[in-house]
Parts: sequence; structure tokens; C-alpha cells
Amino acid sequence: MEYVQERVATLHSFGDGDPDAPTDRAAVVVPMTEREYAGLAAERVLSELEALSPARVVVPLRAPAERVGAFREWLDGFDLPLETLWCDGPRVADLLADAGLDGERGKGRDVWLALGRALKEEFVVVHDADTKSYSRAYVRRLLFPLARGFDFSKGYYARVENDRLYGRLFRLFYAPLVRALRDSAPESEFLAYMGAFRYALAGEFALTSDVAASLPVQRTWGLEVGTLAAAYDAVGVDGAAQVDLGSYEHDHRAVSGPTGLEDMSRSVGAALLRASEAHGVDPDYDALPDAYRAVGESYVERYAADAAFNGLSYDRAGERDQVRTYAASIAPPGPDTRLPAWNETTLSPGDVAAAADADADEAAAGTLDRADE
Repeated sequence: MEYVQERVATLHSFGDGDPDAPTDRAAVVVPMTEREYAGLAAERVLSELEALSPARVVVPLRAPAERVGAFREWLDGFDLPLETLWCDGPRVADLLADAGLDGERGKGRDVWLALGRALKEEFVVVHDADTKSYSRAYVRRLLFPLARGFDFSKGYYARVENDRLYGRLFRLFYAPLVRALRDSAPESEFLAYMGAFRYALAGEFALTSDVAASLPVQRTWGLEVGTLAAAYDAVGVDGAAQVDLGSYEHDHRAVSGPTGLEDMSRSVGAALLRASEAHGVDPDYDALPDAYRAVGESYVERYAADAAFNGLSYDRAGERDQVRTYAASIAPPGPDTRLPAWNETTLSPGDVAAAADADADEAAAGTLDRADE
């Protein structure tokens, strides 16, 4: 336990604090995929939200058509003001295409679609549904800074489970990469801000609806990094806070594979590097992978000592391998494919909701034209 402030305001959990917060003025966005269906973690999340009584819950759903009916029926069984927004139907795709917003699908796009509906409330909270240790206190903690003059808050927590250190993509990729960038641009206020968040890749954050409406959003796994960068532009260092959420356990991903950490590192790295360039940093892409690898390998030794200090298992060779794997993902970020801020698009959240409902109704009835899905 510690009590040190960071470059951004840091709210610590010194015990079992569960502060009062304006949950009745907040929408909670909980993105889900088909793997969350009737799962124990998702059941816990929704049951805790029932006790919290938020103003609105929006579940952007990424799932095949044949799963939509059962998924909606399951979600409707919770005593919540809940709206399911199926993100993969043909009408939604057509709306996005007509607005010039078609492109890669992913978690970020799902959250962006849901944010349009969440803007009806004063505050918006976003968090994942795979949290085994989920507590209603998380939402209150995330909202608490917003009731005290901050406009954006980010959750953080230690990923220590099964006698091992997790949070590998943050520990072994994001944090060393930010450090390597800061070594080459020590005067960058933006990088100081990006390095101040104790778990920058956490999926839990809260913001005012005005700020939510002003943020461009990454389409895929760069969502969390892109949100931090966009929040910097919207509210600055003094408008942001990070909040200790305490104990936190959720699913782990393999390093390789189509949804593994290696694949995610490319999106995370691109989002960070693109934002850094936009804020005056000029990365040397020839030297950066080696600089990152040197920092990352030094971090491995630090984590090895920390694990030994706490009697935890630690795979030093495996973590070094991950650093080498992630180094290959460091490259110029390519074109900016972010979705625009909701206040900069003519697309109507109401039209999106109507299209998603119509798609979901047909999917549930088995009458959806699969050729257009």
C-alpha cells in the first residue's frame, strides 16, 4: 500500500472505501462478446449493477446472428434499465457505410456505438464484463472524481493472481515503450502524462458526457490508449484522475493467436505512437525497437525481484521472450482510422439503436438475410 501522488491526481484505496457517487446520473457501458454469454463473471457484473441502480446500462454486443436472440433474452432477465446494441447487423453496417465510417470492427467500435446512446446521461462509465472480482464499488469509485470537479477518471489495480504477476501487455510492452520514448523526448508533457497512469491498459474509465461526446475512438485494441490520449486533449492533466479499484481478477489471454497479446500489442503500439507523433514526439523507428527491448529487459529483472520478494512464481525466460516478441510490433503507426467524436458526426445514435434493434429482432426470429450480415 502507498499514498504517493502522480502526475495526474491519484485516489488511493486505503481500505474498503465505497464513496458516495452520482450513480443515478450515470450510464454504464459494458461491452460483451459471445464468450460472455451466461458466464459467471458477466453474471456477477450484471447482478452487482442491479444493486447499484444506474440510470442506464448499454451493452454493445459483438456476436454471430444465431446467438443474438438467446443473448438478449438472458440480458433481459436482469432488473436493469438495459439496452442491448447488436453491433454486427447489416443495417448498422449500412448506416456506418453511408456516413463514411465503415472499416475495421473491434472492441473500440462497439464502445463507440454504445457511447452514442450513453450520452443521454450526465456521466458515462465504461468497463469490461469478464471481471471475476467485480464489485459495484468500482463504478462508484470511478464516478467519485467526476463529482469533485474532474472530467475523466481511469481505474487501476494490481494484476496478481494464482501466485503470479499478470498484466503482461502493460508491464512488458506499454510501460517500457513509454519509458523508451520519454528517454528520447524528456521534455514531452504528453509522455509524462501517458506514463503516469498505473494501469494504462485497464478497460475501466469514467467521464462526463460532454467529454465522451468530444473523443475520437480507436476501432480495436488501441481503445484504452487512444482514450487516454484523447482525454489529454479534452481535459488536460489537471482534469484527469486515476482511481485505485483494489482487488481485480479477470480472464487472461495467450501471447500468440488472433486475439492474443502479440496481436493486441500492434494496435496498442500504433495508438501510442500515433498519439505521440500528434503531440510533437518524433520517434526514431530504426532505433526504437532496440531502445524498447533494453528497457523491457531491465523491467523483467525488476519484476523477477518483486516476485521473489513476495514469494510469487516468475518465468524470467518467458517474460524476456515476450519482450522480444513485442519489439517486432514497434513500427510507424500508419493511417489514422479512428472513429470521429460523436459531436463531429451527422450519424444519429437514435438511428443506430433503431437499426440495431431491427437487426437483432430479425436475427432472433431467424429471418435475417445472412448474405448482408
